[in-house]
Amino acid sequence: MTAFELAVQDAAGLAVAARVRPDRIELCAALSTGGVTPSPALTEAAVATGVPVHVLVRPREGGFDYDDADRELIVADARHAAGLGVAGVVIGGLAGGAVDAELVRRVRGTVGDLEVTFHRAFDMLGDLAGALDELAGLGVTRVLTSGGASRAAEAAPMLRRLAERAGDRIQVMAGGGVTSANAGELAATGVAALHASAKREVVEHLAVALGSAAPAGPARYATVDEAEALAIRDVLAGGAGA
Repeated sequence: MTAFELAVQDAAGLAVAARVRPDRIELCAALSTGGVTPSPALTEAAVATGVPVHVLVRPREGGFDYDDADRELIVADARHAAGLGVAGVVIGGLAGGAVDAELVRRVRGTVGDLEVTFHRAFDMLGDLAGALDELAGLGVTRVLTSGGASRAAEAAPMLRRLAERAGDRIQVMAGGGVTSANAGELAATGVAALHASAKREVVEHLAVALGSAAPAGPARYATVDEAEALAIRDVLAGGAGA
């Protein structure tokens, strides 16, 4: 059966995950930016749900070409997350248009037996098949990918090719615009897992501006929609996919 990874960024989402029981949680903060490293307290709360937690380790928004200071933060945050009882870490880094293999090796060596997922920095690479082979050789557990497109549903043929190429060496997890409406189609590509945020929008009102990204007036943020998360889980439990 295709596994279900639920992206969560807040305490309300953790409460939903505790009820829905996805196969694992990807925990992050600032999901609207693609996600950054969550706080230790949020990580501890996630672990307390009893759902396996995979912590996103991303030191800033933007691209994935990191300098030495960024790399040191990634390794340190991965080490700290490992001490909080998580099941895995989620990382990514590029160097000269290729996988930052040295960063992957350092994190892999830091977190011991924990699983390591390479996130959608993978989709920025020109040779996805070659990068998949390289990451398998580096001991990465799985790759999160939209098949090189903005949305996974636009790249089903590529996802199928990657899943076939991966074999038993590494898992391919499809992410990017995954919903209950397309989960069955994506699972049918043979990927090992689907990654979804199953989000709904919450609107609040800000009396004053809190920065250029948050002007005064209506402010919106996303949290997990329980009905949508349940719907995705149920589609996958129904036997769609390989």
